[in-house]
Amino acid sequence: MVESSLKPAGRAARQEWRGRQVVIIGAARQGTALAAYLARQGARVVLNDQRPVESLGEARGALSDLPVTWVCGGHPLSLLDGADLVCVSGGVPLDIPLILEAQRRHIPLSNDSQIFMEAAPCRLVGITGSAGKTTTTSLVGRIAQEAVQAPLHSSGGYRKVWVGGNIGSPLISHLEEMAEDDLAIVELSSFQLGLMSASPHVAAILNITPNHLDRHGSMAAYTAAKVRILLGQELSDVAVLGWGDPGAWSLSPQVRGRLVGFGLSAAWQVDGTFLQGEDLVYREGESVHPILPRPAVRLRGEHNLLNVLAACSIAWVAGLPVEAMRSAVESFTGVPHRLEFIREWRGARWYNDSIATAPERAIAALRSFDEPIILLAGGRDKDLPWEGFVSEAGRRVRHLVLFGEAGEMIADHFRRASQQARLPITRCAGLQEAVKVAAGLARPGDVVLLSPGGTSFDEFHDFEERGEKFRQWVLNL
Repeated sequence: MVESSLKPAGRAARQEWRGRQVVIIGAARQGTALAAYLARQGARVVLNDQRPVESLGEARGALSDLPVTWVCGGHPLSLLDGADLVCVSGGVPLDIPLILEAQRRHIPLSNDSQIFMEAAPCRLVGITGSAGKTTTTSLVGRIAQEAVQAPLHSSGGYRKVWVGGNIGSPLISHLEEMAEDDLAIVELSSFQLGLMSASPHVAAILNITPNHLDRHGSMAAYTAAKVRILLGQELSDVAVLGWGDPGAWSLSPQVRGRLVGFGLSAAWQVDGTFLQGEDLVYREGESVHPILPRPAVRLRGEHNLLNVLAACSIAWVAGLPVEAMRSAVESFTGVPHRLEFIREWRGARWYNDSIATAPERAIAALRSFDEPIILLAGGRDKDLPWEGFVSEAGRRVRHLVLFGEAGEMIADHFRRASQQARLPITRCAGLQEAVKVAAGLARPGDVVLLSPGGTSFDEFHDFEERGEKFRQWVLNL
């Protein structure tokens, strides 16, 4: 196993914020966390949001004791007068006039993740991918926590573990509490990476498949955002890539340090985790080290097996012990809204996969079941290809229940593919109606699966709210 000798961050000289004027666009959790940190550091913080001030009560309350200037209800260009830096929250498109004008004036752009990585005193693990990054990040965090808490095993030399970023709390909220011998595990989205030049000591790209094309415009631009997690690495750093995924593995020439991977089968001359018979193993040079038997993995689906393999490769190069990997994987039942089992009702098992906001993710969910499936799909499209979804659903789904803005568009794809004759389709206005329809269709032995393939923004605040409502409606049947 690689010893935990990865040096503390030191990605850039710690910035002096006192007296600098920073404009932060977006007052959601990333923006408010960054505003609080910079204000405590003495920066002159201007927090801007297009929403009206009366809808920002919670954020304003959280910052009420700090000297933050609020500008709400739009993005006036006058915000840039005197600005030294503009920080963009993940949900803010980069093509709004305010950001374009900042670039024209040569005002630097940044975000909370970049500033965190520049200032963090500890070792950093960063994880990105089109699918599976939250499950993988959560599992690596669980492994690290097991290592730190288990007195009989080496912890890898870590004092405390921090997990966050695109999930949970933005880690910049805890930056002042961190020490050099801590470990920070950060989930990073393409929206965050698009503005970043700093990279973690261990940088993982799980996979790259079509996603967020409504925001990035093309697969080339989307991939260019993802690869930025590697570009600031140094020779002593480690990159972990999924060698079975063409999109991720095509980025291996960009790796500047050590390359490690993972996949269902072994890769030639590359260290990493894979499946050998019925065991998950890690190969390092000529040595193969067993980690745990495959039946110990409690998550359903091949995609989740890959997430576990990825987590073990990441944990290995971060210096975490095999005992901690084994213990964490054996007890890990997943993350809410990711193939989450809700209940069995009248002999049918209901699953919540609200996180599936792209057709590729819904395909992975479908492949996790051998039972007859009633699939609830729809929401809002992200300008993604649906042909693979149509083909997979045609083979695996007994009845398709469509809902939301994308419902008719998805039905059109099936009509063009001549799949409708053998796949019954029911259209619903919203998810609650779709649940009622699915309940009427379900038979004993069926799986009823919410795996939408589209975003939630046509009906809900985010995929989590959609998943919570789905769970509530199913439990109320």
